[in-house]
Amino acid sequence: MRDVVRKLRHKDVGSIGIGAMIVFIAMVLVAGIAASVLIQTSTRLEAQAMASGQETIAEVSTGIAVFDIAGYASSDLITNLTITVRPRSGSQDIDLNETFIEISDTDQKIILSYNGSDDGWNDSDMGVDDIFGNANLFPDANRFGIMVLEDADDSCSQDNPVINKGDKVLLAIDTTAIFTTNGGIPVRTNVWGTVVSEDGSPGVISFTSPASYGSSTHNLFDLQ
Repeated sequence: MRDVVRKLRHKDVGSIGIGAMIVFIAMVLVAGIAASVLIQTSTRLEAQAMASGQETIAEVSTGIAVFDIAGYASSDLITNLTITVRPRSGSQDIDLNETFIEISDTDQKIILSYNGSDDGWNDSDMGVDDIFGNANLFPDANRFGIMVLEDADDSCSQDNPVINKGDKVLLAIDTTAIFTTNGGIPVRTNVWGTVVSEDGSPGVISFTSPASYGSSTHNLFDLQ
């Protein structure tokens, strides 16, 4: 009788061992699957975080700075406008093909893009006698022209106008063509707008035209 009881006990112990082994293997499989899911999730989150970080850096550091605005007056109207811009400090390359100017004289709000043809382009390597006398620099409505002032690495060309560190360009606008209500910018007119690049902060345009146009050319940047 004792031998029978001993054999039954040994049999139960074997069954318990097999059951424990099955549970252990199942736990290992579950832990492996969970670890795989966590690794895949962490890798995906890391990639997304890096992409978001790069986009944030580009958005914060990139942008256009406006550092001069000038106008040419004729018959009590500013008929041509020049806006001189440069990339902000630490900015990535800025493609002026993908840049637009938003400008308003309170009566009209206009969106301008780069002209890209022979009219609306000028390189100042040889100097310019009279910016406002260069009719080809000022294109028709809804367009702005570009004059390259400083470009050490020749990154800004007519077909590929890209500006980077140290570059300075002049954006030319024919105000008679865009502000058709007044045929230009009259005296005491509030003008505002932005120069918006593909990424980053826009350059700000804001001035009130003088009370009278006693001379032909006017520095409007000091009026911001």
